[in-house]
Amino acid sequence: MSIRKVAVMVDEMYQVIEVWYPYYRLKEAGFDVNLVAAEADKQYHSREGYPCISDRAAGRVDAAEYDCMVVPGGFAPDFMRRSEDVIGFANDMVNAGKVIAAICHGGWLLCSTTAYKGKKATCFMAIKDDIINAGAEYVDAECVVDGNLITSRKPDDLPAFCSAILCALRELE
Repeated sequence: MSIRKVAVMVDEMYQVIEVWYPYYRLKEAGFDVNLVAAEADKQYHSREGYPCISDRAAGRVDAAEYDCMVVPGGFAPDFMRRSEDVIGFANDMVNAGKVIAAICHGGWLLCSTTAYKGKKATCFMAIKDDIINAGAEYVDAECVVDGNLITSRKPDDLPAFCSAILCALRELE
């Protein structure tokens, strides 16, 4: 297997388990995982204050370098959408047909892209209307896979979410 690269998106008020569970699960599976944010080498904090330091700035990465983008929830996606560079990187990933995975409120970032157009998806119930308005057919399930789009509702869905991501990345081999 050639090394595959995954971008895990981060920003302030991220949901701890939705960042670190996929991050370490993908690393253990042999993937090169970067924490990508609006700024590189910046410390971002979870709602509980748990820090993470971004590896790469969204404005300085190329979608061609990555096979997958993981968008965790918490309130971070609201902050992510305030950065033109983050939205630009997300759009580049979507337009390049890369594996796009969002859990919980992570779907908010994807509402600023065309990722949901004509796709089935799920999310945390509070943003259901947002993803529908962005073009998705909402499905209430622990994990919904529609082509290259992988979505889940909440932290309890992480095992199914990460398994679907790993399956999609293995299919690229």
